[in-house]
Amino acid sequence: MLEKDVEAELVKKAKKRGGQAFKFISPAVNGVPDRLVLLPKGKVGFVEVKASNKKMRPLQIKRKKQLESLGFLVYCLDDPKDIGGVLDEIQAQ
Repeated sequence: MLEKDVEAELVKKAKKRGGQAFKFISPAVNGVPDRLVLLPKGKVGFVEVKASNKKMRPLQIKRKKQLESLGFLVYCLDDPKDIGGVLDEIQAQ
C-alpha cells in the first residue's frame, strides 16, 4: 500500500475518535515524523508513515529516539491494520 493511502486512513480514523492527525513539518529540522496525532483528553503521539514494508531512514530513527527521550510516543506505521492499535496506545497514555 502507498504511504499516502496509509496516511489518509490514519487521518480518517483519528477524526472518528474525535481527534486530529496534523501533518507535522519542521522546516529547520529534517527527519521528524509525518503526523502529530492529537486525541481527546490531551493525548499526543507522533507517527512516521511509510509505504508497506518500508523502513525508517537513519535520521528518522534518530529523531524518533530524541522524541521518545522527551517522553513522547512515536510510531512507524506501514500497514493500515495497525492504525487502531497505535491510536489505542496513544489514548491509553
